[in-house]
Amino acid sequence: MPPVPTLTLETPVRALFGVGPERVALIERLGIFCAGDLLLHRPNRYEDRRHFLKIADLKLKEPATVRGKIVAQGLKQFRQRSKSVFEFVLDDGSARLHCRWWNLPFMEKYFDVGDEVMVFGKPNSLRPRTIDHPETEVLDPSEDISIHLDRIVPIYPLTEGLPQRWLRSLIWRTLHELESQIAEPFSEVLALTQNKIPSRANAIHMLHFPEECEDAELGRQRLALDEFLALQVELQRRRRNLEAAARAPLSPGTNELMKPFLAQLGFQLTGAQTRVLRDIRKDMSGTVPMRRLLQGDVGSGKTAVAACAALMAIESGHNAALMVPTEILAEQHFANFCRWLKPLGVQVALQTGARKVEGREQNDERQPALHATFDPRRSTLFIGTHALITPAFAMQNLGLVIIDEQHKFGVAQREQLVRKGSFPHLLVMTATPIPRTLGLTLYGDLDISVLDELPAGRGRVRTFVRTGEQLAKVYEFMRGKLAEGRQAYVVYARVSEADTEAGIKAATHEFQVLQKEFPSHRVGLLHGRLNGAEKERIMSEFRANKLHVLLATSVIEVGVDVPNATVMVIENAEQFGLAQLHQLRGRIGRGAHESFCVLVADLKTPEAQERLRVMEKTNDGFAIAEADLKLRGPGEFLGSAQSGLPPFRFGDIIFDTRLLDTSRDLARHIVTSLPLSY
Repeated sequence: MPPVPTLTLETPVRALFGVGPERVALIERLGIFCAGDLLLHRPNRYEDRRHFLKIADLKLKEPATVRGKIVAQGLKQFRQRSKSVFEFVLDDGSARLHCRWWNLPFMEKYFDVGDEVMVFGKPNSLRPRTIDHPETEVLDPSEDISIHLDRIVPIYPLTEGLPQRWLRSLIWRTLHELESQIAEPFSEVLALTQNKIPSRANAIHMLHFPEECEDAELGRQRLALDEFLALQVELQRRRRNLEAAARAPLSPGTNELMKPFLAQLGFQLTGAQTRVLRDIRKDMSGTVPMRRLLQGDVGSGKTAVAACAALMAIESGHNAALMVPTEILAEQHFANFCRWLKPLGVQVALQTGARKVEGREQNDERQPALHATFDPRRSTLFIGTHALITPAFAMQNLGLVIIDEQHKFGVAQREQLVRKGSFPHLLVMTATPIPRTLGLTLYGDLDISVLDELPAGRGRVRTFVRTGEQLAKVYEFMRGKLAEGRQAYVVYARVSEADTEAGIKAATHEFQVLQKEFPSHRVGLLHGRLNGAEKERIMSEFRANKLHVLLATSVIEVGVDVPNATVMVIENAEQFGLAQLHQLRGRIGRGAHESFCVLVADLKTPEAQERLRVMEKTNDGFAIAEADLKLRGPGEFLGSAQSGLPPFRFGDIIFDTRLLDTSRDLARHIVTSLPLSY
């Protein structure tokens, strides 16, 4: 006979005992492809089935565990041959319980009169006491272990057609065979911790089959620590290799451009901006490439800091690149930087999908990205969208990379732009305040700076939550502000009716409605499906006050700066996350006038009310980000695809702050003992 193959953590699930072809397809829907995946399939809750009730004490629809002896059983076939019911009667001395299985005639094979049986389920009748399709366990005097009853029982996420009991049994058998093969990845460094930590194998056992409820949480925490530690080791290893191998382009600056730039700005830098620039200059004066994350709430002056950092690189004879997520933002930055830097003789270039250097049209992508009038011998600030990272576009002597609204880009895109040069300095900026724990998890390889001070002379922004029934009064208020010469945004969650469902308004449909509501004012429409030239025309007209009301989607979320716009109405505000609402609200309050943000929403659920009341209470972006993170989780908060956040199965970056701190400390011990890899 051929030898029986040895089971390993890499064994495909199709090779596990009892897993047929149909069940393979179902179990793979859960992301389980091998035995190791199966052992990391986390229960979503537990049921304590250790406490037995007397059958006489059962209550209708309340789950309970009982035990007794089968005193009668039988299978009844109905006239329709496809219908049947198998039933046994359990007696524990206090009363009798009828247990029934409909259309499962094979159940008759598993029970005999006289068997001692444990039963778990919800009674659906008390006259007579009856449970349909309960979980059962026949007591075998030779065994003292039960999988499904008389213990704390794991309840797993399932897919349709996959039975809970079957999956639990499969995990029990697989764990029994493989527990001794589960490796200990960080044994030496974990010995440094003062807390008693279970082994990984023991943690997995406790996760699935805990002796006490606390054991399941202890097992989860150990597995979460492994996830955090793997991430922190990678982040710190990357940073250590960079510091050891890279030689940054020295870019301390000379102040020959910086001084006249600051003199012509028309406003004084805040203390926070000055402090951050001091950190940036120190980084760019060193031989190790700067890797810095700049967080600043909306309106805190990140653009001015970016301009100063770019001037340091340009003064030192290098090029700088600024990448932004949208063409609207790229066009606006291009206009701002041209106004600021061209009087100083600095060359500013624009690179987007439809627009090339100096804003010239170029629709043939095969043409060189740089226009003939561009002078490659002069240090330049390149501004662009994803077009900056296309293979056809090249930048020589790149000294500084700036990425605005980092959360809109993937980590890989950040790295693509950095690779356009030879270890350039990197400044990552975001106006979405990131709570400390999330920032250290996502950007553990970056130093973090915060702009925590707003420039003087900004008007107050007041926020109000209103229902759809109050929309007429909201429009009346808007007319009053427009009559004073101010401008307004009206924001929608969807572009067209084809994208939406009942009750959610769409910008293209409401455009006609608002034109009738505001016949004395010019109304514009802006969304992401317009071409670049059309977007630029609409924004230019709005900035010039030729348009008084701008209907828009979240395309205006970042970077749009029109100081005269003092009213924002956000329809179906419950469709947006808090961080996104805060970003949208940041488009007003950019001038000296008092501004007003009105959130029009369906407040039928307590969750919707709680979320939007946060916006009424505070303008503090960090407080809002913390609330949003807790309410929606990190994937929704950042956008799962773009966040760069690994898919933690066991770790919770909101609540496991102690484990995160521990993982960073332990990672330092691991990384310092690793050989450098380039």
